[in-house]
Amino acid sequence: MSDTNTFNRVERSAKRLYGPRALLVCGFTAEGQTALLDAVQATRIEALVVVFAATDDLETSLGVLFKRANLSGRSEPSRMPAAVIMAGISEAELHQLMEGYRSAGLPWPLWATLTPTSETWTLRALLKELAAERAALAAQSAKGQDG
Repeated sequence: MSDTNTFNRVERSAKRLYGPRALLVCGFTAEGQTALLDAVQATRIEALVVVFAATDDLETSLGVLFKRANLSGRSEPSRMPAAVIMAGISEAELHQLMEGYRSAGLPWPLWATLTPTSETWTLRALLKELAAERAALAAQSAKGQDG
């Protein structure tokens, strides 16, 4: 399913990522959603739509989810892995966002960027892929520490 198994280093340029200028967030409690919004606001990244995916959205394509209005899905049940999918922001803003999130001391979610391919995937398919990638990276890291 994946053409995303190759990781490309993201520079700190003004180059924009694919898609609409938005974040798709899932797997956060209502309190976690508020903390995430506070962290995003603290970065001072302007005009960024934040869409919250609910458990009922697992079979919805990312392309459809990214078309939703700002703050849609907020406080809806989201029983899935915590993830933040970014689109339309610059590479520099991606780093700014991740650094701001880390500075807020929030639990580290799965991170992804929207691509023309993943835009057609369901949220469930992307989360499965991201979890597999995280497990592979953890195994590779553990193997490197053993050697």
